Amino acid sequence: MTATTCIAVIEDEAPIRRGVVDVLRASGYDVAEAADGARGLEEANRPGVALVLLDLLLPRVDGLEVLRRLRQSRPALPVIILTARGTEDDRVRGLKMGADDYVVKPFSARELLARVEAVLRRSPSRSAEGPGRARLGRAVIDFGRREVRWSERERGELSETEAAILNYLVGHRKRAVSREELLQHVWGIDTAGLETRTVDMHIARLRVKLRDPSGRATPEAVLTVRAHGYMAGPDLTPLAEPALAGRPA
Repeated sequence: MTATTCIAVIEDEAPIRRGVVDVLRASGYDVAEAADGARGLEEANRPGVALVLLDLLLPRVDGLEVLRRLRQSRPALPVIILTARGTEDDRVRGLKMGADDYVVKPFSARELLARVEAVLRRSPSRSAEGPGRARLGRAVIDFGRREVRWSERERGELSETEAAILNYLVGHRKRAVSREELLQHVWGIDTAGLETRTVDMHIARLRVKLRDPSGRATPEAVLTVRAHGYMAGPDLTPLAEPALAGRPA
């Protein structure tokens, strides 16, 4: 990772914030920091910020509200939640709202860097993991752009993680993919570090985002295979060629 990669650290506890900032800078990252949610939103929305580390218990604007606003202003910006033990409900809410991952305090520098590097190196357009583009009903999904397009006017955005999950499922559409496999290949770290509920929350959010905004019946993008995991639905098909310019999907 280059030194130009900027990470915003939004954490009100000064010792934790200083420790995180020092670890990131020692690893070659640029860092923007904030001690409250209002300032954190300003830092996270600055051009060049590639990732946000977000505490949930913040003064002025709490972490979940910060996440909600970020999903409006920068839908594809990766966010890792920094959370205390015993706050599972908040972690689940964060994942449902589009957080890419979470780290439970207290955490080691090694674990934090592993999570950061895994999120930053994910690329939904990796040809080895999927076709790059797919069709679902009248929608075209572009994993590299993290975009769902139903027509020229009807478009939606996916987060980095959501696009990577869907791309991986399309790339392995002939079989069911376990939650553990998704954790290994999409999150890029040992499955012992994450709960499988993390995958379930992202799949649930994906299903909502892929609903046709016109109200038309939407083919099921992701099927749940009992005791095995998930697989791409039969109507989620890879696209080998770019759509014709000017032609609505």
